[in-house]
Amino acid sequence: MQPITALHPRIFTALFGLFALCLLPFAPVQAAERDRLEAFLEVTGFDVSLNSIALSAEQAPDMLGMQASDFGENWRIMAEQVFDQGVMHKMALDILEQTLSDDLLTHAAGFYASDLGQRLVEVENASHMIEDDETKRADGDALIAEYGTGPGTRGEILMQLNEAVDSAGTGVRAIQELQVRFLMAASNAGVLENEIDEGALRALLAEGEDELRESLKESSLASAAYTYRDISDEDMLAYRDALRDSKMQQVYELMNAIQHEVTANRFEALADRMAGVQRGEDL
Repeated sequence: MQPITALHPRIFTALFGLFALCLLPFAPVQAAERDRLEAFLEVTGFDVSLNSIALSAEQAPDMLGMQASDFGENWRIMAEQVFDQGVMHKMALDILEQTLSDDLLTHAAGFYASDLGQRLVEVENASHMIEDDETKRADGDALIAEYGTGPGTRGEILMQLNEAVDSAGTGVRAIQELQVRFLMAASNAGVLENEIDEGALRALLAEGEDELRESLKESSLASAAYTYRDISDEDMLAYRDALRDSKMQQVYELMNAIQHEVTANRFEALADRMAGVQRGEDL
């Protein structure tokens, strides 16, 4: 079996708090409300979060023990086609249309449309689209070292913020499912020389679960420190409290699940496209 590499910090950040999409007890928004859903994606910054999924495509060959150059000079074109923003946007809207209640939409949009909400969305959007992860992680780690993580510190506030985003603690499971779906799709499509046994793959991933959980925690904390570096402690506490609200928890549960499903779906589609390209061949 080809070596399985650890997921890149960008995927940790993008998938923090995500878990498998399931049937959620939300009253559906009527189809006529699709314009409101479009506005919801924009005001919350969820549209930019979805677009940033495309940045993780460069990690796909690494997860297979390969390099992008193995698939020819037009690898980037193939990845851009699979992670098309319009496709991902439509997928998210289709799911939201069936699951997001008007009450939850109004609650979340109301917060993010506020002055604080828009300032938060501005820095979150900027952070999502940064491609230099190494510098971002280093700067975030330096900030955490400066803040400290003890009681009453800014680091503790950021930790509480991250916990509110993933109150169920399911980020690790979401990342494992992404790996399984992508690697199995690549195996079934013939991208890998040797077939992968799903049971053995899940067992292998389980062995590294504790290490993954710690890496996810550290990466997410550094990302939060970098993203919100210019936001005051007072505003961060207000954000934390807003995220702890039961309605916002349900909204994040849904948005996180959608982002996970869109990401996994696109990685599976990428595996199929990779299978159609011979090693070193241009598209």
